[in-house]
This record gives sequence, C-alpha cells and structure tokens, in this order.
Amino acid sequence: QVQLVESGGGLVQPGGSLRLSCAASTTIDSFNLMGWYRQVPGKQRDLIAARLPSGHFNYDASLKDRITISRDAVQNTLDLQMINLTPEDTAVYLCGAILSGRTYWGQGTQVTVSS
Repeated sequence: QVQLVESGGGLVQPGGSLRLSCAASTTIDSFNLMGWYRQVPGKQRDLIAARLPSGHFNYDASLKDRITISRDAVQNTLDLQMINLTPEDTAVYLCGAILSGRTYWGQGTQVTVSS
C-alpha cells in the first residue's frame, strides 16, 4: 500500500509564493508517474506538474513559468514551488502517483490566495 502525505499550503498573499512537499512511503523512483494536481470545488482535478520515470519533469503550459517541482532523494519527497500566486491559484493541491496500474492519492492540502 502506497501512502502519500502532502505538507505545506495555507493562506498566501497575492504575489506570494508557496512550497508544498509530498512524502511517499515507497521510493519515488519506483513510480510510473508522480505528479502534483490541483482541484477547485466543482471542477476536474488538473495535473499541473509531473515527474516522469526518466526523471524528467513536465509542466502545465499555462503554469510553467511559475512552478517548479523537484525530487528530494534523502527525504523521498516530490516538492512543488510556485511563485507570483493569484486568487485563481486557490485550490486543493494533491499529489498522485501511479504504480503497477494503480493510482494513489494524498489527502490534499488547501492553498488559499487572499489578502
């Protein structure tokens, strides 16, 4: 059973930045894909950044100038950094991973961008 636990998030001022971390119970290198998603109530869950099995990263085209993901090999986490946040970035941010044909999700962390 794979467990994913997100940390970080909370209230962020417009124009501010955030850093989220997703800790995995299984080595990240074993996943077929691992990524960060976000979801607004009533809308679909969107993939915003992903780590491919090759180790390369892919980003949502509309966000690629503001987000960066990185892997911490020691902590076994996939970290998300986002800058220049706007209220439109308010959402639940979740990490997800695919392993052996099954998708696993973290519990999500709320990010609210407001003054």
